[in-house]
Amino acid sequence: MTRPPNIATFLWMSANGQEAAEFYVSLLPDSRIVDVEDFGGVTKVISFELGGHPYVIMEHPTEHMLNESFSIAARVDGQAEVDRLWDALMEGGQSMACGWLRDRFGICWQITPMQMDDLRKAGTPAQAQAVFEAMMHMIKFDVAALEAAFEAAGETA
Repeated sequence: MTRPPNIATFLWMSANGQEAAEFYVSLLPDSRIVDVEDFGGVTKVISFELGGHPYVIMEHPTEHMLNESFSIAARVDGQAEVDRLWDALMEGGQSMACGWLRDRFGICWQITPMQMDDLRKAGTPAQAQAVFEAMMHMIKFDVAALEAAFEAAGETA
């Protein structure tokens, strides 16, 4: 009998992989370190779960850099959760655009309120477009501003 494939997101970092994994699991519910393998101090493999999804970080010197073409997308409920996660990940990091940021470990994240998707799907095409256009001008998402754009487009329809 063959085993089914075990699929996990695999990240290669030059340094601080275990520190990054420990930080991430401290931020998200249903997250944990599963295993840490140390191969003589030069290479570590850290298996962990974020929100119940498997990830692996290999910490080993590399010239390859992580970039924004890969990001971890976190859909969260409400402005308070956007703010909490954004602020924690921004410590030593840098903001980008449209809910994206790069944390201090070089990993890119998208912190998106569930309300944004709900608004885009709930109204008219004009309201969905208004929410999209509002989003395009934001760095960190602002739920109240997205809702205001939705409502304003509904009044003009």
